Order: sequence, then structure tokens, then C-alpha cells
Amino acid sequence: MSYDVVIIGGGPGGYNCAIRAGQLGLKTAIIESRGKLGGTCLNV
Repeated sequence: MSYDVVIIGGGPGGYNCAIRAGQLGLKTAIIESRGKLGGTCLNV
């Protein structure tokens, strides 16, 4: 697979970056070690 952007971490900064990259038309992937996005802010 080929991506324009690969984001390490699915916390708030990571998923916001992925959303914006997608809006700009970039093929984007997020690599997250946990099963959910949002990081500690959303999954405590």
C-alpha cells in the first residue's frame, strides 16, 4: 500500500491531522497501538 501521509498515534493531534490531510486530498493512514482513536483524552 502507498500513502501520502502516515501518522503515528491516534490521539487528538493525530486524528485531527488525519482529517485535515484527507480534506486536502491526501491518502492517509494512522498507526495506533490501542484499538481506539482518541488517546487518553477520550478513553480514560
